[in-house]
Amino acid sequence: MLPLQDLETIGLATGGQLLLNVDDLKALLSGRRTGLMQLQNLEAENIRIKSIDAKISLKPDETGKLNLMIHPIYKKPATPSFLDDNEAHKLEKGEVGNYLKTTTDDKGNKKEILVEYDAETREFIVSDTEKILAPDMVNLQFLTAAQKENYRKGKEVTIADKTTFGYSATDPQGVKANKLALVASILIDGGLTYVVYKGLNMLFNQQRNEVDAAKLSPGYYNAVKDAENESPRVPNQMSRSYTRSGSR
Repeated sequence: MLPLQDLETIGLATGGQLLLNVDDLKALLSGRRTGLMQLQNLEAENIRIKSIDAKISLKPDETGKLNLMIHPIYKKPATPSFLDDNEAHKLEKGEVGNYLKTTTDDKGNKKEILVEYDAETREFIVSDTEKILAPDMVNLQFLTAAQKENYRKGKEVTIADKTTFGYSATDPQGVKANKLALVASILIDGGLTYVVYKGLNMLFNQQRNEVDAAKLSPGYYNAVKDAENESPRVPNQMSRSYTRSGSR
């Protein structure tokens, strides 16, 4: 359940009704950060801030309760210990899109993380690659195990219809592509969940011809039809999603 009281406190809900645009709501429900927005009446450590520009996200605690996280614009980024100065500099300057790192958690277990930089808030964003959900299909084309692994590691993936896409925690939609739209399908509980992405941003450090980017494959349009022909799923962590019963 969304923390409506907290959202009301900062001016993003009133009377139990959210005051978020569709894109920001989708980002929240999908576990991502929203775009920059103006928040009102923040209080922390006896300090009251009338308004501030920040992004927000939701983070579940050990009981599953969703806590509201606020990501303000920092004067200077705090460099994580697992990045050296050269790596941090390249991320900040936009010379590289991400770094794949292996770290050790509090229990001594190794884990793989993807590190990106949010230039809007001047903050390094860290994603656990095991928690990045790779699609099973894109535009009705199955991804190989290697392609799904590359997606989780922050690498670009290209499928047969020449759609190239990649994961990005800094993007409100969580994915960037050489096309303006794509349909991702994920197998959940024995059924396919369709996620229709539109208005996608360009891949890192690449330019695209907007006319070519708007030319979508038959697989995309067929996937959209499949999604629209199925009953809408109850809103959950997926944005604009639909399910179809049955296995692959």
